[in-house]
Amino acid sequence: MRDSAEPVSGRLIRFTQRRLLTACLVACALAWPDAARAQTAENVLVVINASHPASVKVGEHYVAVRKVPGKNIVRLTAGAAETISREEYERTIEQPIGNWLARHSLQDKVLYLVLAKGVPLRISGTPGRDGTASSVDSELTLLYRKLAGIRTAVVGRVENPYYLHQGALSEAKPFTRFLADIYLVTRLDGFTADDAIKLIDRAQAPARDGKIVLDQPGESTERIGDKWIIEAGDRIKELPGDRLLLETTAAPAASSAPVLGFFSWGSNDPAHRIRRHPLSFAKGALAATFVSTDGRTFTEPPESWVPGARPGADSESLAGDLIREGVTGVIANVSEPYLDATARPQIFFPAYLTGFNLAESFYLSMPFLGWQTIVVGDPLCAPFQQTPLRGEDIDKGMDAETELPALFAERRLARLAETGLNVESLKILLSADARLARDDGANIEPLLRRAIEVEPRLTIAHLRLAAMHEARAEFDQAIEQYRAVIAVEPQNVIALNNLAYALSERKQQPKEALPLALKAYRLAQTPDIADTVGWIHHLLGEDQAALPWLEQAAAGSPNSVEILIHAAVVHAALNDLTKARQELQAAEKLDPRIGTRSDVQKLRTRLKLEPFSLSCSEPPAGIRPSVSRFMQVLLYEEVRTALDVETFVPNS
Repeated sequence: MRDSAEPVSGRLIRFTQRRLLTACLVACALAWPDAARAQTAENVLVVINASHPASVKVGEHYVAVRKVPGKNIVRLTAGAAETISREEYERTIEQPIGNWLARHSLQDKVLYLVLAKGVPLRISGTPGRDGTASSVDSELTLLYRKLAGIRTAVVGRVENPYYLHQGALSEAKPFTRFLADIYLVTRLDGFTADDAIKLIDRAQAPARDGKIVLDQPGESTERIGDKWIIEAGDRIKELPGDRLLLETTAAPAASSAPVLGFFSWGSNDPAHRIRRHPLSFAKGALAATFVSTDGRTFTEPPESWVPGARPGADSESLAGDLIREGVTGVIANVSEPYLDATARPQIFFPAYLTGFNLAESFYLSMPFLGWQTIVVGDPLCAPFQQTPLRGEDIDKGMDAETELPALFAERRLARLAETGLNVESLKILLSADARLARDDGANIEPLLRRAIEVEPRLTIAHLRLAAMHEARAEFDQAIEQYRAVIAVEPQNVIALNNLAYALSERKQQPKEALPLALKAYRLAQTPDIADTVGWIHHLLGEDQAALPWLEQAAAGSPNSVEILIHAAVVHAALNDLTKARQELQAAEKLDPRIGTRSDVQKLRTRLKLEPFSLSCSEPPAGIRPSVSRFMQVLLYEEVRTALDVETFVPNS
């Protein structure tokens, strides 16, 4: 672990729209949430990776022991790898969670996101202080802000509004929706599913007796980290009971008494290049180390592996060993955080001992979000919890006017009001959003039309109406809405792209469409718009001109079924049948249902392929497929272009 002065060892979201860059939330029906008790399972959203057996096993065990309500469980489908790309993170993790929260009006009620083992650990990116890599967990803390339309940086780290910093412990407050616009994210993890299950079980009956063991290397007390350890000891001594065991020699701390907390420099201290400590951890024990990458993996190393045996991050101590030894909560890092970004032991131990739960204690001590940190453990574990909060102390309930959770509605409306648009129209828009999230389709269109009557410049409402018309194959009405958007905002990339596609594909007017698509591409060079340009060239009979556009689109968005089909059609037209087969088969693998489409069947005949067998199962609960090619499931009410221009902001 390097200090804050030297290198050691966020987050704007743009979703790739599959065909049309629309701004719709497509969701399932819901019941209004019941009045929740304070800091209970009703304040938790459990996230299970349905494609990972260990995640299902661990997540369902937690649901059972904590009695988590069904509406507070989201099952997504993510890859099995611990590291994923930012695009994968947004598409397979952040977007489904955001949609689920909106569908069940849980934006305010949920305080904690709990990731079951098997949910990916790390988002790949660039290293360093201004890097783009981060933990999945820390990135998810910012989801509330993103849902509310508040921008977060991709580069670097974001200040934690719940961080106690230099404040006295008496200034710390239980986490509620009134305090901060973030989620506290923890994970239930370990080397094995059984390790994670034991960690869960230990949190259900945590001990109140035990020592806090602080192990400081004997050779130095000048480093800032050593001073933090000393300060932690001083604060613990001020609390009732004889709890502190401070080890200041070169030997590893040892104790036969129950240990309720442990902190050391891990493998940065030669005495701690071990996997098993001479300590007996009590149920509910917290632990942490000053180690740069102790949370880098939960893949168990060979029994012969020894921390610190050789230089390099892959030789550093692992949080999984502490979990295997019996701790109930641990805070760790997936990559180099720099010392100034690490959790402060002088905050989380005293907080835990005075009644804060596991998640609150660790997040009070964490300076930054959108960074490298993970918290492992049941967030509700609280051996010293005192007076429980009432439900009204956590959030304000529902707002009748916007049909959204009240605090979320206030924050969302404040963000939208910055555009200078009519506030009454924005409230109507939020009400439409709420109904759209609940799939209350019959009652959405009148609200959108009313919002436009109040504020004709509300281009996002026009885009939503256009998407609804597209879904009903009412293409003339959709085109009318796109033209209305462009009249207000001539450089609206979404409207330009969608209008170009509708004119070329639905009205057979590719010549009129091409300049619109090219203008959209000049403004935002995304794979989707490249696909639109390429497809229009194909419709004009210019397959040679279409090819580079579609190859660029397929390379930039390899998981887009529609782009792969378009590329296959053009390769087939140019007699590159091998490439066309590869692209079509890739598209069918991503979505076997396309085999029933007439254009796909025609292409299969051209390529002399056998009919594709539709043998896929329904998507797991919590993930809903797009209901049409024109209604893409998105997280936000607005879609930003590559130039970061909000779609509903009129030109000045």
